[in-house]
Amino acid sequence: MRLIEQTRELLNECDASIKRFYKMRELDASPDFFNDVKPHADQIHTILVEWQQLTKQWIKDNRPKYIHAQQVDNAVDAVDQFVVQSFYKKTSKKRFEQSVLAVHFTLTTLLRNLEEGESDV
Repeated sequence: MRLIEQTRELLNECDASIKRFYKMRELDASPDFFNDVKPHADQIHTILVEWQQLTKQWIKDNRPKYIHAQQVDNAVDAVDQFVVQSFYKKTSKKRFEQSVLAVHFTLTTLLRNLEEGESDV
């Protein structure tokens, strides 16, 4: 899977996590961790690991102005957390939304850089 496709997929997961978060609050539901949460989190984590490696290599090769390796590491940690948190109604709304928005900003900035002609990854 290419870096652009993975970045778009992670952006979609940001949106899906927000929707899931509000749906779980609305339904006042509690998910089954091993049947619902863990399989989804594991799937996203697999994408994240490859995305992290590809992105760091791209940063090393292209030296973009506004994307740094530390941002990539922070985004991976945040996605790992908020994907799981999105299933639970007791998650802090403000913190959750801020995490998703921070990752969304990083992913959007990366995607813009990739689409501006440096997309041969």
